[in-house]
Amino acid sequence: MRLATWNVNSIRTRADRVAAFLQRHDVDVLALQETKCRGDQFPEMVFGALGYEMAHVGHSQWNGVAILSRVGLDDVTEGFPGMPSWSSREGVDPAPEARALGATCGGVRVWSLYVPNGRSLADPHLGYKLEWLEALRVAAGGWLAAEPEAPIALVGDWNIAPQDDDVWDMSVFTHSTHVSPAERAAFQGVVDAGYADVVRPLAPGPGVYTYWDYTQLRFPRREGMRIDFVLGSHALAGRVSGAVIDREERKGKGASDHAPVIVDLTD
Repeated sequence: MRLATWNVNSIRTRADRVAAFLQRHDVDVLALQETKCRGDQFPEMVFGALGYEMAHVGHSQWNGVAILSRVGLDDVTEGFPGMPSWSSREGVDPAPEARALGATCGGVRVWSLYVPNGRSLADPHLGYKLEWLEALRVAAGGWLAAEPEAPIALVGDWNIAPQDDDVWDMSVFTHSTHVSPAERAAFQGVVDAGYADVVRPLAPGPGVYTYWDYTQLRFPRREGMRIDFVLGSHALAGRVSGAVIDREERKGKGASDHAPVIVDLTD
């Protein structure tokens, strides 16, 4: 199975580009983040014509996660147990944001995750981000406690750079989110719950990034961040035979600001 994850930064804008990517890389399962559309706006015909089943959750032009699969799409779940909601914190609406979607694809439990940004160290959204990650740690640990040999992939845009060489210049991020001790500890908490970064050993840094801001020529200057990850359970990690970050997809007109991360799994 070939599994990929990609923060596409608007699926309606980049549907044709995603379709070309699926064909070029012969991808079996693709997890998407920041689809930025409602369910009725998702371009199902584009991917259905290529033989993919689809699950998507999106409520507006913000957030949105999806899973495309040509190896089965079962037990679709919107959100994980205990997942907090920013709107409920504000007392507006208890409905969760469109940030997590799970499905079983070819026997692998895949979770497409779009972790909250956090915005700044002084912003209340950082507390929300940490609360969200703690809920994920508890839920993900519970899945393995119930079924230790379950092949689970937690994939997506984590909005965290766990190591110093995951950003182009740590001095630039001294007072920023994504690299704070609390965020890195939250990421490590998910790892400690029984999940491993299955891509880093096969695509080591420094300088191996998955995100480059659109501004200030960050991409051509190679000033990026590594914030998109595939964390696999023990059973899944043992099946990984290859991994790559497709930097080429960040190039050209109409590119997302993220690059896809691709993992190959043996049967």
